[in-house]
Amino acid sequence: MIAPDQPAGVPLPDQGVFGISTAAELSGAPAQSLRLYERHGLLTPARSDGGTRRYSSDDITRIRRITALLAAGVNLTGIGHILNLEDANTALREANASFENAATGKENKRRHPPRR
Repeated sequence: MIAPDQPAGVPLPDQGVFGISTAAELSGAPAQSLRLYERHGLLTPARSDGGTRRYSSDDITRIRRITALLAAGVNLTGIGHILNLEDANTALREANASFENAATGKENKRRHPPRR
């Protein structure tokens, strides 16, 4: 699946393409930590047909965020709460932008009605 503005051959940020060892190397976290984060519900990598974990660029970013929070002294339960709040905040921001775009579109239609 390629987005309209996505160059051919480049995976989408949420497309799982990296195996666990590559994800560990890219994120700087040991593979065992990635498994632990998954057990605690902090991370949900995609799975191949054979059941192999496949990490996306978004997953790598999330792993780095988890690692930073751990380094700041936050425990895994606290990290779960923080990530849930950040995810909810992102969803609300996107919904707000969508509403603003819809309102702007309606406002533009009022200012410039279609010609007949």
